[in-house]
Amino acid sequence: MQNKKNQSSVGLMIQRCHKWRVRRKQLTDQARTTSDEIERERLLQAAEHCVRMTNAEQEKIDSMRDTKEKAAAVAAAEAEVEAEEKNASEDSVAKTDEEEEIGFPDFITNLN
Repeated sequence: MQNKKNQSSVGLMIQRCHKWRVRRKQLTDQARTTSDEIERERLLQAAEHCVRMTNAEQEKIDSMRDTKEKAAAVAAAEAEVEAEEKNASEDSVAKTDEEEEIGFPDFITNLN
C-alpha cells in the first residue's frame, strides 16, 4: 500500500513540475515579445520563480526515489556527459585539421 501511495504522490509531483515548466516557457515567450522593459523584467522574475518551484518539486521527487533508481539515473547522466565530451573533442579535432589546411595569409609569410 505504501508503494502505491508513493507512486501516486510522485506522479502528482511530476505533473506539478511539468505545469511549472510550461508556465515558465509561456512567461519567457511573453517576455520576448513584450516591448515594455518593466513588464519584461516582471515576466522574467515570474519565470525565475517557476524555475525555483520546479527545482523544489524535483528535489522532492529525487528524495523519494529508490537508491537503485538514483544509481541508474546517475549512470545515465554520466554516460550522456561522456558522449557529449567525446563529440566535442571530435569536433575540436576536425576544427584543428581545417585550421591547418587554411595556412597563413601572404602578408604574414612574406615578411622578408
